[in-house]
Amino acid sequence: MRLPDWLALLEGRHPKAIQLGLERVGRVWLALGVAVDFPIITVAGTNGKGSVCAYLEAILTAAGYRVGLYTSPHILRFNERIYLASQEAEDVAIVQALSVIEQARGDTPLTYFEQTTLAAMWLFCQEKIDVVILEVGLGGRLDAVNLFAADCAVVTPVDLDHLDYLGPNRETIGHEKAGIFRANRPAVCGDRNPPDSLIARAHDLAIPLLLLGRDIAVERQPNDWLCRVEDTVYPALLYPAMLGAYQQENAATAIAALYCLRRKLPVPVTAIRQGVVQARLPGRFQIVGSAPLRILDVAHNPHAARALAGNLAALPRSGRRLAVFAILADKDAGAVIDALAEQFDHWHLAGLSGPRGRAATQLAEQFAARRLPISIHTDVASAWQAACHEAKAADTIAAFGSFHTVAEVMALISGKSDG
Repeated sequence: MRLPDWLALLEGRHPKAIQLGLERVGRVWLALGVAVDFPIITVAGTNGKGSVCAYLEAILTAAGYRVGLYTSPHILRFNERIYLASQEAEDVAIVQALSVIEQARGDTPLTYFEQTTLAAMWLFCQEKIDVVILEVGLGGRLDAVNLFAADCAVVTPVDLDHLDYLGPNRETIGHEKAGIFRANRPAVCGDRNPPDSLIARAHDLAIPLLLLGRDIAVERQPNDWLCRVEDTVYPALLYPAMLGAYQQENAATAIAALYCLRRKLPVPVTAIRQGVVQARLPGRFQIVGSAPLRILDVAHNPHAARALAGNLAALPRSGRRLAVFAILADKDAGAVIDALAEQFDHWHLAGLSGPRGRAATQLAEQFAARRLPISIHTDVASAWQAACHEAKAADTIAAFGSFHTVAEVMALISGKSDG
């Protein structure tokens, strides 16, 4: 089978898109009999996971390591999820890995995410990788990624998302994220106000936990910035190419993880400087055009929406600002709208298809009481084209609300996409 056929099979075969738990994936991995002999950095959190992974990958690559990187979700191509030594995994390699997992699983049911996670790890084991970076899919404690013990566990800012699976507040969510911590192995938290449950988990395990704002500091200067981790200073760092005031904190979180592993994975400061400016990640306050300024952001929860609002507020405001907004039905659309209400003069609402989709007419119900000006469109492409037609050179267009929203705009811009 070709890769698109495999992905369609996996999407349709398992009755649940999400089924947390490690027993099934553990059984299949044991059947494979493959040994993991490289260090692992696992990254959990509500927002910023992908950025921290990108910094880690870029810095370690600059230091000369062969890096395996596994992230999710993808935007245009599934191959974006698996990087082998700085290159997207090719279709033929992914198909081979999925076939191996398929044979090993026997009658054990696996979700799309579980089977692809095991496939990625199998590939890393075949490719003589020096170090692997794993991004948690959902939560942490029961996520398939957590089958593999992290040599350093990283948790980015924790906020409200996936409440049906992770619990109703930051404390329950923090407990799930801290499930990636391991005894005798260090942890890093890039949240300036970490949940007590996360700190308690580190205390129970008696492991060192480096905290942003206490053990990790960011000092901004006119032309550069420095990162301080405990008593070690990383000076003269250039500002990241990824935009947003929070990106220095994401980079500092990655640097702190490498500090924790400095004896196992030594990294010179020159590689840190190089990696910070070379790291890229699509869809994170990404500028894709000018006159009018066009921005794509995958922000889909209240915390990410507040960050997007801060980024927009920091821009000079010359013309009108137009939103292209589509969000899944299981997301807190009202809180996202409230965080961004003051940033836009007009909202172009779009529908998203699929089992978790939300029609634009349903989304419009959120705007009735808020009295914000809207236009309703069937799909993201129509909304984006309408906003571009309406906008003048001095205006700004921002598309956000979901990875799907950004993917549909990117596909429209590039003229290509796949499953």
